[in-house]
Amino acid sequence: MIKPIILSWSGGKDSMMTLHFLKQLNSSVRLLTTVSSDFDRVSIHGVRKTLFKKQIDALGMEIDLVEIPYPCPNELYEEKMAQQIETYVAMGVEEMAFGDLFLLDVRRYREEKLEGTGIKPVFPVWGTPTDEFIVQFLKLGYKTIVTCVDTEQLDASFCGRIIDEDFLNELPKGVDPCGENGEFHTFVYDGPLFKQPVEFEKGEGVLREERFYYMDLLDV
Repeated sequence: MIKPIILSWSGGKDSMMTLHFLKQLNSSVRLLTTVSSDFDRVSIHGVRKTLFKKQIDALGMEIDLVEIPYPCPNELYEEKMAQQIETYVAMGVEEMAFGDLFLLDVRRYREEKLEGTGIKPVFPVWGTPTDEFIVQFLKLGYKTIVTCVDTEQLDASFCGRIIDEDFLNELPKGVDPCGENGEFHTFVYDGPLFKQPVEFEKGEGVLREERFYYMDLLDV
């Protein structure tokens, strides 16, 4: 029996490219994400759980959802994740993959939390220049929409836009083309791994914490 690689999943472009890479290696992959129990949405990216599940179904994947409150103290988050890791250890999982590109402090945090568990953290797309990364993503045929913008780093008008050449050309100087510094987050709805596109409509935008602007995507 092939032991699955657990992939930390957001539904956005970075995790999608990591999945694409793992699939090219014929790996057995199982997804993991956190969901806000207060909003019934995927954490950080703000996508409705119903739409998120449509994405997973369209990819033909299995996923584990860890529910957390909003706001969620870091101690509680780590406790919930540690419990899930224990489950994976019991399953015989040996590797957990992440779609991080260059944030060393984030990588070290992940390595620290898995240290001693018997599960090895792997970073398949680590070190890929972000300008090359997003171009490759688009050339492969993936389609993604911006669901959240940190308005302290990028204007809210970029939220709700499809990432394409025009989007990239219009990004202000200093904004990472993959939003790797948290400038924006995305939801991938079509591409070569999808059995069919995920259908949705754009709803209303909302500003939370006087900083993060979210575009609501409605299931259709």
